[in-house]
Amino acid sequence: MDKPKLNYGKTFLIGFGFFGISVMWKLYNDYVPIFLQAGNPTFESSTTASGFGLGATLTGFVMTLDNIAGLFLLPLIGVWSDRVWTRLGRRRPFIVALAPISILAFMAIPFVVRQISPELSGQTALLGQPLALFMIVIGIFLLTMAGYRTPIISLMPDLTPSPLRSQANGIINLMGGVGGVIITLVGATLYGMNIALPFIVAGILMVLAVLMLLFFVQEPRQLTDAPEERESEERLRALHNLRNVPAESRRSLLLLMLSIFLWFVGYNAIETFFTSYGVNVLRIKENQASLLSSVSYITFIAFAVPSGYIAARIGRRKAITIGLAVFAGLLLIGYFLPSIYVIGAALALGGCAWAMVNINSLPMVIDTSPTDANIGAYTGFYYLASQLAAITGPILNGFVIEQSNNYGLTLLMPVIFFALAVVTMRGVSRGESREPVAV
Repeated sequence: MDKPKLNYGKTFLIGFGFFGISVMWKLYNDYVPIFLQAGNPTFESSTTASGFGLGATLTGFVMTLDNIAGLFLLPLIGVWSDRVWTRLGRRRPFIVALAPISILAFMAIPFVVRQISPELSGQTALLGQPLALFMIVIGIFLLTMAGYRTPIISLMPDLTPSPLRSQANGIINLMGGVGGVIITLVGATLYGMNIALPFIVAGILMVLAVLMLLFFVQEPRQLTDAPEERESEERLRALHNLRNVPAESRRSLLLLMLSIFLWFVGYNAIETFFTSYGVNVLRIKENQASLLSSVSYITFIAFAVPSGYIAARIGRRKAITIGLAVFAGLLLIGYFLPSIYVIGAALALGGCAWAMVNINSLPMVIDTSPTDANIGAYTGFYYLASQLAAITGPILNGFVIEQSNNYGLTLLMPVIFFALAVVTMRGVSRGESREPVAV
């Protein structure tokens, strides 16, 4: 059998979906925590005139609402999209139905914030009405985004053989990183002019990304590496019942999911509170903190594709472990030396280390299964672990930060959880690339 080759053009086209998602998530994670906390007496905000005045713990809770809903929605959508077929395919119907609603709700976020009068800034959490409207808008955005995120991510393994998934995931994350950098660089300038402008631009970019998927990505009727007949209902149920998975595979899957949970709990501290860290510890403006965070996106982009090839050579588990250890060490240095130059260097190298972790984790989960018949379901398993972390991380990190009144812990919390993930990864023995099945 000929060795499979990666279709770079097709993979880049699939990557436009992740490009659009990353554009919106970068803005959401950078500025929504600022909107929520601005006006609180313990929080410094230099350019946002008004906000809801919440503490770090409540802000962390709000930032988990999408993950609470997605905890059950993402795996169900993954399984559902595995089992349907329409003239648009199995994944694209979810994108067509939900993306327009998500984009409109996202673009509405800053307009709700602008309804807060400066004299009421910090009191609106008690007054209720502006905050309630804000929660409704972001709730619509987050639920609809959760509904089509798994189908978009599932397109990559649908069209890519197992041995090439780390490389393909590197390209797709490269596209996501490009999206994050573009919207950060452009958005920081636009934010200084008008807080609504970066959200409008991000919405337009997401529309273009969705159109690229719809018009240029054709889904296969039969999944890559799947046998001629789909798995039976009994086999499908077995894949969702861990008690029926062979003991060694089950142990590896559970330890891998625990590792993913741990490192995302840590990473969520940076993702949710880095702009707050920049404002309160480095004493820079929020759009400048967003720009600083883009350093890691740039190096993530540069190392996204190489990290997939490195994992193909040394193994996914080893690549992930090295990435976790290096990133933890860099953040520890940044914690004790909190200058803009040290943090910039730590983030620059940390972006490379995070690429080693992030690029190889989804392919590792998918290849824990002996078959590709239920790619959407195993994509759901990956997001189950990451969503649990995304629920726990912001609340836990916000609570620790608020109780200590120390935003510097934004850098220390990841060190602790990355170290724990290194320990649990030692017990993972499945998830390296499989040979494609002849069909």
